[in-house]
Amino acid sequence: MNIRLAKTAGFCFGVDRAVKTLEKESENKSISTLGPIIHNEFVVKDLEKRGVSVIDRLDDLASGNTLAIRAHGVGKSTMDEIEAKGIECIDLTCPFVKKIHNIVYKYYSDGYKIIIVGNKNHPEVMGINGWCENNAIIALDISDISGKIDSGEKICLVCQTTMDRHTFESVSGYVTSQSNNALIYDTICSATNERQTEAAEIAKDSELMLVIGGGHSSNTVKLTGICKKYCDNTYQIENFEDFPQNIYIPKKIGITAGASTPAGIIKEVIDKMVENINGAESFAQEFEEYEKSLITLNTRDVVKGTVMSVSEKGISVNLGYKSDGFVPVAEVTDDPSADITKMYAAGDEVEVFVVRVNDVDGEVTLSMKKLEMMKGAKEIEAAFESKEILTGKVIQVVNGGVIVSAKGARVFVPASQASDRYLQDLEAIVGDEVAFRIIDIKKMRGRTKVVGSVKNVLVEQKAALAESFWAGIEVGKEYKGVVKSLTKFGAFADIGGVDGLIHISQLSWSKIKHPSEVVNVGDEVSVYVLEFDKETGKVSLGFKKAEDNPWRKVENEELKVDDVIDVKIVRIVPFGAFAEIYPGVDGLIHISQVADKRIGKVEDELTVGQHVQAKVVEIDLEKQKIGLSIRALIAPAKEEAPEAAEEVAATEAVEEVVAEEVVAEEVVAEEVVAEEVATEEVAAPETTEEAVEAAPEAAEEVAKAAPEAE
Repeated sequence: MNIRLAKTAGFCFGVDRAVKTLEKESENKSISTLGPIIHNEFVVKDLEKRGVSVIDRLDDLASGNTLAIRAHGVGKSTMDEIEAKGIECIDLTCPFVKKIHNIVYKYYSDGYKIIIVGNKNHPEVMGINGWCENNAIIALDISDISGKIDSGEKICLVCQTTMDRHTFESVSGYVTSQSNNALIYDTICSATNERQTEAAEIAKDSELMLVIGGGHSSNTVKLTGICKKYCDNTYQIENFEDFPQNIYIPKKIGITAGASTPAGIIKEVIDKMVENINGAESFAQEFEEYEKSLITLNTRDVVKGTVMSVSEKGISVNLGYKSDGFVPVAEVTDDPSADITKMYAAGDEVEVFVVRVNDVDGEVTLSMKKLEMMKGAKEIEAAFESKEILTGKVIQVVNGGVIVSAKGARVFVPASQASDRYLQDLEAIVGDEVAFRIIDIKKMRGRTKVVGSVKNVLVEQKAALAESFWAGIEVGKEYKGVVKSLTKFGAFADIGGVDGLIHISQLSWSKIKHPSEVVNVGDEVSVYVLEFDKETGKVSLGFKKAEDNPWRKVENEELKVDDVIDVKIVRIVPFGAFAEIYPGVDGLIHISQVADKRIGKVEDELTVGQHVQAKVVEIDLEKQKIGLSIRALIAPAKEEAPEAAEEVAATEAVEEVVAEEVVAEEVVAEEVVAEEVATEEVAAPETTEEAVEAAPEAAEEVAKAAPEAE
């Protein structure tokens, strides 16, 4: 006699999770389940003995009892009511069912019509329908949806997790043919698929097929229907007492069981068969092995499992073994900043490496990281041979460089190879995604050290970009760039493989003392080409925009001669004071126009930061000069005329000083561009006083001009 038992027979992941949780939680508290936890009377009665009662309505919940949501799940309104009433709740909804709830709720909220392939009276389907306000079309046949779909209507179709594949494909195929905008989600549980496929294969090769499971179990009923297609002698039994009497016992017997059938019931059926059917004794030992473990695990095995729970400490995985496996957080990923609670969720299928099996303590230690390293090792070696460019994340600074995580490997990148420019602080790139190339693989004392270079790739990429850049550059052309470094005289920006200089005078229409007042390293900037030299590789860039020029206010006649305005003293020089009219536009109050009397020092009358009223006495748009007078508001108008000569002399002196300042700035800028890779600090004169110091001849002329004017 040949008796074949399906490997997938018995509790599925969701049911196993729910039952084990109730068994554990019932040790410390009184629990009531909203409806039977699963469709199996044996399990329900066993839980009742442990103090787990069954209620049909929330109002029936005894005071002090904890509520448990069964594996089938419930609708949104029920969950809202539980929360509103403050009921302590254990949600045992199967993760695969919960996934369907999320899909339905999302797309129903987005205006989709929901179609559920399933039995309208099944608690799982009723729960799913509760996440779209019970407005879903529920179908077991094409006739259930015929005439209910418009071609342009947005449709979202899901399926009861225990539905047979033939029904799902029939209904979903019809929906696709009728709608131009249908989203089809195959939500049949993977365990259901495997169970149905295996049941069909065993039934094809059996003369008698037994399907063990409760009469109200949807997935057991569907298993029975599938088996009957291939084996006429198929019987669904809840326990051995239901075994058909007085039937011919053939040589080939197949056995499977529904997802809600516990191993104890399967064992009971097997034991009775051994006692009552000749030739079944040889099968007893086979079932003992089945009961111990659905699979055999060994160290270094690579197996697949289902995530049961995720915490900050690690991931619990159901492997189909007698004990669940655990992946410590350190064995999930190399990235210390990764949040594994966002990377994985209950119900996810994962592949893991078996680190250790301890049958005595019932522990199975797993690793995802080691498996990734094993898979990545060959890819890393291939990339080394082919000089392929890889990408990875900088996860750690170590002595002499950084570690980049890529394809499960820890790649060491020396500090000199971490960038195409000197990095003073390597911590600044931790967390960055970088492109790199493997430049060496060293195997020593059983370990492999992989060395990579980011610089290698950056230099190559910039060379290609630079070639393209120089081919299309022209004066006035605009570019998007990134600020790479700052100096006292300006900012260097990468504009596509080439670094250009934005001189400090080009950063703002207002006078600034340092580029950091306008931009910072890492800022994205819009710039335009002022001039360039292909031979030397130098590019001068403009940043300030013509439309932002504050002198446009003057040009637009917002300011006129004889206007009386409020100004702020921003700078005092021997021959007068400069006052801010608009941000970026200053006017000169000559020393002779500060007061209605002769003064020796401007500082005796004015201070930097002081706000005063002044009269506009001159506007020269071409030279961008404005003359102001405080005296004109104090002295009679007739006394202003004799001072005209003084103003002219003073103005000429100022022109010479300003001219010298501009020249000095241009000279310094040209020197800097010529030595832009140097780190010495060179600064153009920043104030009129500095311009005077930088140009002795101009200072001498100013000194002469002022006394003559007085």
